[in-house]
Amino acid sequence: MRTYAKLLLAAGAALAAAVAMAAPQIGESAPEFRLQDQNNQWHTLGDFQGRWLVLYFYPKADTPGCTTEACEFRDNIFAFEEAGAAIVGVSVDDVASQKEFSDKYHLPFPLLSDASKEVAGRYGVLRDDGSRASRQSFIIDPQGRVAKHYMQVDPADHSAEVLGDLKALMQGN
Repeated sequence: MRTYAKLLLAAGAALAAAVAMAAPQIGESAPEFRLQDQNNQWHTLGDFQGRWLVLYFYPKADTPGCTTEACEFRDNIFAFEEAGAAIVGVSVDDVASQKEFSDKYHLPFPLLSDASKEVAGRYGVLRDDGSRASRQSFIIDPQGRVAKHYMQVDPADHSAEVLGDLKALMQGN
């Protein structure tokens, strides 16, 4: 039985690796998505056309690092809105989990459910074992191109880092 379980895990990891792609590069078009948020509303990348978007991926709703990161974005929401940028979180959690997380911490931005893991794969953030998204973020410009990719994220400082980089990018455009 153990051999069967190991084969099953190996097959799952191989499938995840096949589904996962390289992350989009700076200047490339951001991969399209169509996902439901915590309120069962559908969102696409096109919904944000014409404005800056901070798209952040996180491993699991209501875990310590993910809570810290989400609450930092929440606490800076007015600065992001003043800059004309939207914030959207994505994890492979289901819609109900996203709803509980959002309600518990009063998060004023969409948390998208990527339960199929397809979007995490297209953005190249799916963990090697295929179980979760890794903690990575993207700033997407008003034309839908990747302007910045954060592969290493400190949940406590990330919101401030992104806000500073966003303002610098906006001055360059």
